Amino acid sequence: MSLDTSPGRDGGATRAAIAARFERLPLSRWHVTVRIVIGVVTFFEAFDQLLIAYAMPQLRQEWSLSTAESTLVLTVGSAGMLCGALLSGRMADRIGRVKVIVLCIAVSGTASLALAASPGPGLFTLLRFVQGLAIGGEVPVAAAFISEIIRSHGRGRFVLLYELVFPAGLTLGALCAAWIVPVLGWRWMYALAAAPGLLCVLVSRTVPESPRWLAEHGRQAEAEATMELIEAKVAHATGRPLPPAAPAAPATTEAGGTGGLFSGRYRRRTLVVGTLWFTGYFVNYGITSWLPTLYGARFGLSLPDALLYSTVTSVSGLLGCLLAALTIDRIGRRRIFALFLGGAAALLLVLAALGARTPVQVLLWTSLAAVCFFGSNISLYLYTPELYPTRMRALGCSVGGALNRVGVILGPVLVGAVYAGSTGLTGVFAMLGGVALLGALVAAACCEETAGRTLEEISP
Repeated sequence: MSLDTSPGRDGGATRAAIAARFERLPLSRWHVTVRIVIGVVTFFEAFDQLLIAYAMPQLRQEWSLSTAESTLVLTVGSAGMLCGALLSGRMADRIGRVKVIVLCIAVSGTASLALAASPGPGLFTLLRFVQGLAIGGEVPVAAAFISEIIRSHGRGRFVLLYELVFPAGLTLGALCAAWIVPVLGWRWMYALAAAPGLLCVLVSRTVPESPRWLAEHGRQAEAEATMELIEAKVAHATGRPLPPAAPAAPATTEAGGTGGLFSGRYRRRTLVVGTLWFTGYFVNYGITSWLPTLYGARFGLSLPDALLYSTVTSVSGLLGCLLAALTIDRIGRRRIFALFLGGAAALLLVLAALGARTPVQVLLWTSLAAVCFFGSNISLYLYTPELYPTRMRALGCSVGGALNRVGVILGPVLVGAVYAGSTGLTGVFAMLGGVALLGALVAAACCEETAGRTLEEISP
């Protein structure tokens, strides 16, 4: 099926035809290859992100950091990710998804190498911010891109199996850090994390730009050529001709840009999904950023034991992500968020009621809660791109990513403040349980179900 790109053909019909052609594409080796290439990039961005939590015990000792300085080093990367998320979404909607992804990979790898050689806390903090710009920029844009190359049937499982690479990167980063940091030191971890910067070459050569984005920007000839290339690769991979595309209903054109996120149907969606991003990641990083330090400072565990206990929680979270990926198309997005965040709230409130008196008690209940909040959080990378049209999909994802970063920043800061107060760990887990409960209630009452619907049907 060829797109009519004559002057009389309007852009809305062109975009609709591209969407219809994607709907007829069966899942194939081409989809999996692109998912793997982008997935490897996202995997190493996650690998980089969590290293600071495992390096912090040594950094505090080597540079004699105070609690306030430690908190700054922990959170400055998240501030960079917030800025990176906001900048990258607008850039990706203007210049293309793949160009922004490639740029972010190169910057992140260079920053990791510089971090490994950092002589003191001042430069280290600045470089953490720069690396955060790149990580915060790549992750939401990659999520938008992956959602645009797959049909509606099975989209939840396909996207979330890709998104599993992020918690997998967190988990591998934790496992490597638990072994390398005590033996070789924190600098070796950052040197190792710099190598994947070379992946920018692989992405630029193997991953095509999104035909949906090309059509949205009036580049019909490029959209046509890219779509034909994808169709040829899918047909070759499956070994049979493609089924005919269904008739395409013309796409509508509404407001785009930042104003579009807060107009019409998208205003409620932005507020709801922003709340879920904030609450989920407030809880996630409020726990995971401080666990190694808490195990050592509060319970007197050795560095290897503190890192091992923290790693168990990260591995548990990975299991929660897999559970969400395998069930989200069947039970729906809204139920995933309500059930998983509700479960995290219940488990954390139980831990607060028990007093969090022993390291084993903290390990057990935070690991069970991690199954829930990791599963909910990974689902946001599927849900958010579904809520916005191509003209502002990356921007919508970046706003979600920015609110994610607000939660990531405030979570560790408030955990540190509450822990230093009179309520200690009991207050910490009560606060985290209450935030998770807020997210669960918003999800149950306000989330719009998107399972089984095309992107253009959900977001015209």
